[in-house]
Amino acid sequence: MSSMLNLGSLVLGLLAWILPIINLTRYKKDNQRNWSALSILSISACAISLCFQVFYANHLVIIEDWSALMDISGTMAFVSAFLLIVTVILNAITIVVYRKIK
Repeated sequence: MSSMLNLGSLVLGLLAWILPIINLTRYKKDNQRNWSALSILSISACAISLCFQVFYANHLVIIEDWSALMDISGTMAFVSAFLLIVTVILNAITIVVYRKIK
């Protein structure tokens, strides 16, 4: 079960980056109605991905695997911050691009 948290976090983190990239590649097409929905889904995927990481850390605390928790805590904090920063930047670029069109 705990390995599914890591897999889900990875998939949702990638989805958080792919959705704004899809938005940016489609911005010159005629159908631009759902760009805001994709941005909201992107940020939601990022939030759920980070939540899965918190649940995984909680799982390690519950089973008292302190060495595993100490091994991953630094990397988990760095990767989580990187995921959040890149997601926010991609969605901010999307907002700027789509605001210029209107």
